[in-house]
Amino acid sequence: MTDFLSNNSLYIVMIIVLITWTGIFTFLMGLDKRLKKLQKELKEQENE
Repeated sequence: MTDFLSNNSLYIVMIIVLITWTGIFTFLMGLDKRLKKLQKELKEQENE
């Protein structure tokens, strides 16, 4: 196992970075969706 990690350390780092960016992207997409919903609700309240 140690031999595998030492020989493929670049790939391990790339996988960790990919997982991190995927998590950030997913979080931002969810945040954007919630913000759009709040903006829509605010516009509806202003029109009333």
